[in-house]
Amino acid sequence: MGKTSKDKRDIYYRKAKEQGWRARSAFKLLQIDDEFKIFNGVTKAVDLCAAPGSWSQVLSRRLNQNYENVKETSNNAVAPKIIAVDLQAMAPIEGVVQIQGDITNVNTAEQIISHFGNEHADLVVCDGAPDVTGLHDMDVYIQSQLLLAALKITTQILKPKGTFVAKIFRAKDASLLYSQLKIFFTSVKCAKPLSSRNSSFEAFVVCKDFSPPEGFEPSSLNPQLTNFSSLTGVNRYVAPFVICGDLSQPDSDTTYPLDFEGKKFQYCEPIQKPISPPYEEAMAFLSITNLGKDPASITLQGSKSKTIAEVIADQKTKKTSN
Repeated sequence: MGKTSKDKRDIYYRKAKEQGWRARSAFKLLQIDDEFKIFNGVTKAVDLCAAPGSWSQVLSRRLNQNYENVKETSNNAVAPKIIAVDLQAMAPIEGVVQIQGDITNVNTAEQIISHFGNEHADLVVCDGAPDVTGLHDMDVYIQSQLLLAALKITTQILKPKGTFVAKIFRAKDASLLYSQLKIFFTSVKCAKPLSSRNSSFEAFVVCKDFSPPEGFEPSSLNPQLTNFSSLTGVNRYVAPFVICGDLSQPDSDTTYPLDFEGKKFQYCEPIQKPISPPYEEAMAFLSITNLGKDPASITLQGSKSKTIAEVIADQKTKKTSN
């Protein structure tokens, strides 16, 4: 593959590949930590909606680095435990336990707790987002429900005084979400990393000091906005808006030349290609046939007729054997 317009435009995408991150979103979590120090003292962390795994990579690198630093000066250093959860399969990451499960299922929470030795997490992060439709109100609503689902499982697995970070779509009714989060956390702030494009209405809620209401039972929280009506707390909360990242860093909305910062451009392959992408069938068809042929039945050179499903199965078998 050669140079593409995406390589020219998205400097964070290039930097992610150069530094070994699976996705450019790694810089968002790094910049949030630079501003809020969310990794300090963390030994147990959970990454919800983790695929393809860039935030899990950040957790693994940073927490293990913190562990090595503490180990040099103290004999009481605790090795970090990191758990990644997603419905999709994800390529392994060293030092990260993967759970392929649904964050709305109580069994997933129980699995997380069991991996921690029946202890709770210090930090829960969630970069999950729906496949946007382009219908702004619909996208905002679906994202808010995803955030509330993440909040529900967080109330089950996060220890008191813990930290929760999750993606949010900014909209006119975002203060309702902030107010609900404020019921469970002493500090709720809205963060916008510099690596997140200004043109995107995504941001991240950084919630610190988990302090649920007295008598609150995590299982009673249902991830629907209307189900918060029985809880007492503030009626409207405007979260402080914080820009994360050094102003000397690249602007995510700016076009940069291929030769950047005095370095000659060199194309890098993606760090981790998708394991089972939704376009797998189309790619298998196009790679072995000519456009215009009937996709129901294709003929390979020198072989019998095969269906697309059979071709994909053959390709997976070859990958496994290699």
